Amino acid sequence: MKEWCRHPGLAIRPWITGAVVLAIAVLIGHPGIAQAADPTNFVIFLSDDQGWGDLGSYGHKEIQSPNIDKFAKEGLRFTQCYAASAFCSPSRSAILTGRTPYRNGVFTWIPEGNQVHLRTSEVTAATLLKNAGYDTCHVGKWHLNGKFNSPQQPQPNDHGYQWWLATQNNARPSHKNPRNFVRNGQPAGPLEGYSAVLVAEEAIRWLKEHRDSSKPFFLTVWTHEPHKPIERSPEFMAKYKNMHNEDLRQYCGNISQLDHAFGMLMETLDELKLADDTFVFYTSDNGPEGREQNGQLTGRSRGSTGGLRGRKRDVYEGGIRVPGICRWPGHVQPGTETDTPVVGSDLFSTVLDIAGVEPPKKVIDGVSMRPVFEGKPLSRPIPLYWRCYIAHGPKTAMRIGDWKILADERLTQFELYNIKEDPRETHDLAAREPEKLAEMKEELMALNAEIEAEGPGWWKNYDGKPKRD
Repeated sequence: MKEWCRHPGLAIRPWITGAVVLAIAVLIGHPGIAQAADPTNFVIFLSDDQGWGDLGSYGHKEIQSPNIDKFAKEGLRFTQCYAASAFCSPSRSAILTGRTPYRNGVFTWIPEGNQVHLRTSEVTAATLLKNAGYDTCHVGKWHLNGKFNSPQQPQPNDHGYQWWLATQNNARPSHKNPRNFVRNGQPAGPLEGYSAVLVAEEAIRWLKEHRDSSKPFFLTVWTHEPHKPIERSPEFMAKYKNMHNEDLRQYCGNISQLDHAFGMLMETLDELKLADDTFVFYTSDNGPEGREQNGQLTGRSRGSTGGLRGRKRDVYEGGIRVPGICRWPGHVQPGTETDTPVVGSDLFSTVLDIAGVEPPKKVIDGVSMRPVFEGKPLSRPIPLYWRCYIAHGPKTAMRIGDWKILADERLTQFELYNIKEDPRETHDLAAREPEKLAEMKEELMALNAEIEAEGPGWWKNYDGKPKRD
């Protein structure tokens, strides 16, 4: 058994070397890079249930996504970007805290009224940046508490947001004319239009009318599209008039609606002359919805994994690998791509690193992406880790380098893949690579135990009703 290096509240594996001094500093709470004279603004744009293959810039042959594709040409495209979970709420919690979901407590998607929530003991990027002088805003889906807009659980304003317009989970009754948005604690009433556009319009209003222009800003824009129930404007449906499958037309139109909303926001950054000073990251919360029947997808949820195995709620690549595109003028080379693996929790560390803000003194699983922007290797002290108790197959996964191990709920049955050579996970190497399997099993067991020991334990005896979001 390998020996662990010890620090209060932190376990560091022996494969950490001096090359990861900056990442370890993030883990134990040392200050980050000094803040620049001109502070950077931040926009984290998160789509919902959008698959890795659901954009033209990621190889889709039919979806029209001109604004996001243009954005990809202006920045860096990640070909191995991961969500921190195979489904919704956990991924969102990791983006805001930098901590893997079973560690921060948001281990599952959160039904209305549920006890699971993002606790105030978890320190978000919004809180840290607000305390550092940033203006903060969240618009769109929240899904980080069961008791939404109630004093019984923390709300967006309790996690650092000074302005917010949000829903607990999905837009209701659908993306069209939603009635369940709340603005700064007050019901917004019936809204006319489609969710992604409404969310973008609120972000634009905040930038133009409510933001303190003397401060840098942190803005999270989390759309409902393309999560079901899918509804789209006829304007975007018309783009696919020659497509014979009606459900596929609906889905592609929904992505184009999302793309239009993103384009609106990017145009506003240009209009307000903010683009050059703003770090923008576009990604999704998990892989695409939709299950196959007789080898065919049914219904309007027809997202593409780009040929990867699995879908939403799977810890195979199709359930966790998502689009990831970054633009930061003057720091990220336009029109580039990288196969360096990154994960949603890295956004926390990246934002704090850029802003020069000290992280909290607790274990942070994410690392800053800044070395990747400079064409340097990314050191990761804590391996990439996923756990999804409602997964149809393996429930837990861990990746170190090119190797990925998957395990059942009891960590007794394992699969092993080399993701570089076999990204579609078609060849289980567990039997052929016994030494590597034993090494990965040891690492997974230790990491899993350490994460379980820190989290609140809500997952124990959780009945999980209802099972689907």
